[in-house]
Amino acid sequence: MSDARTLQRAAFQHYANDRFEEAVAGYRQAITADPELAIAWNGLSMALARLGDLDGAVEAARRLIDLEPNDALSHTNLSRLLQQQGHIPEAEEAAAVAMRLSMQSDD
Repeated sequence: MSDARTLQRAAFQHYANDRFEEAVAGYRQAITADPELAIAWNGLSMALARLGDLDGAVEAARRLIDLEPNDALSHTNLSRLLQQQGHIPEAEEAAAVAMRLSMQSDD
């Protein structure tokens, strides 16, 4: 198990226990150890959103999509965050991508 994965798992434990600031710090450490660790970007996005940092959450969600462009749930998460920011056209676009990817995976 890589150091980045160990850090990510520890960060998730903080997230699961509603310690979002600690979770953000842990996810950032995991990302520093492995910038390509998609699950850490996902966790960072969720933790930042829980802290009300929607700009940071969107940025992390976009990085996750860069790493895993065919993951429907990542696009759904981005859509939800963009809706919260009031960026409705962008949110609808992300939702449409998520729907298309979801339909492709059902084939």
